[in-house]
Amino acid sequence: MKTAETPLLSVENLSVEFKLKAGLFGSRTLKAVRDVSFTIERGKTYGLVGESGSGKSTIGRAILRLAPTSAGRIVFDGEDVTAFGRRTPLSFRRDVQVVFQDPMSSINPRQTVGTTLGQAIDRHRPMPAAQRAKEIAKLVDSVGLAAYQVQRYPHELSGGQRQRVAIARALAVQPRLIVCDEPVSALDVSTQAQVINLLMELQREFGLSYLFIAHNLDVVRHVSHDIGVLYLGRLVETGPADMVVEAPSHPYTRMLMASTLVTDPDAQALRTRERRLQGRGELPSPLSPPPGCAFNTRCAWAGEGCRTTMPQLRPAVPGVHAACHHLAHVAATPPGARPQAIAPTEAVAA
Repeated sequence: MKTAETPLLSVENLSVEFKLKAGLFGSRTLKAVRDVSFTIERGKTYGLVGESGSGKSTIGRAILRLAPTSAGRIVFDGEDVTAFGRRTPLSFRRDVQVVFQDPMSSINPRQTVGTTLGQAIDRHRPMPAAQRAKEIAKLVDSVGLAAYQVQRYPHELSGGQRQRVAIARALAVQPRLIVCDEPVSALDVSTQAQVINLLMELQREFGLSYLFIAHNLDVVRHVSHDIGVLYLGRLVETGPADMVVEAPSHPYTRMLMASTLVTDPDAQALRTRERRLQGRGELPSPLSPPPGCAFNTRCAWAGEGCRTTMPQLRPAVPGVHAACHHLAHVAATPPGARPQAIAPTEAVAA
């Protein structure tokens, strides 16, 4: 039963698999997302962070019904999205919108800004032409564009301006949830800050909820209330944004933090030392992930049990859950310190 406390979006044990051809007579299964669960509260932002290939964009596409759901449920405002079948209700298309990484690939280059926004309004909120023109002017103003840019084509705008058009198009249908799939990664740093601040202002003004997908943990922290860290399709840490970033519990989250840049020279030197001591190797292929904990091939704390037993999410500190067999060892290692080796006979956490 739906109540005011019911999350706007609930992802429950979601798995997404793709069948890939492997030669003339065989196929392989790519398990892009594995048993992922999280919720997005009304008016809040949930950030998904991870390297390329971690499955974060696949989760966004599954929510948008652009990727198949192999197992689990996606529940939007109390309604099971995975039970829609082959046809998606227009009301869901209106309520859940998306802002992609590259607006040039999602905006028609032969249409002006006004035509692009007008088509979205006509599809979901038909109205007289005069009223539509006023609505387009309001949308353009709400995302910080000048009135004359309504007549511009995408190639006449900068990258940041094109992303503002993409945001305005999403707003045009009055959505309740916007999936932001790497919305600032293609922009320069100053423009990134402007777009992020715009998204936060729009959230306060319209009560929007966001699923914010990115690979930069500092960017995700700035915009998110809660964060989920993905590695090879699994959540390895989740919790309030500030707690996850300020005191990461999982070795992979620590590695992501050590890979980000800060302006403080002393803090940056500490992160560089942390990265050198702990960051190892490349992301394994999702087609053949390592047995046990998928991060064991790159983890400085990995022991024998990590190579055989998959860890489950469990409490690390109040409010934060992490999937690691050796949370106590990780927590006891200060940033920039050399991790202590795990004894071969040491049992993994249940």
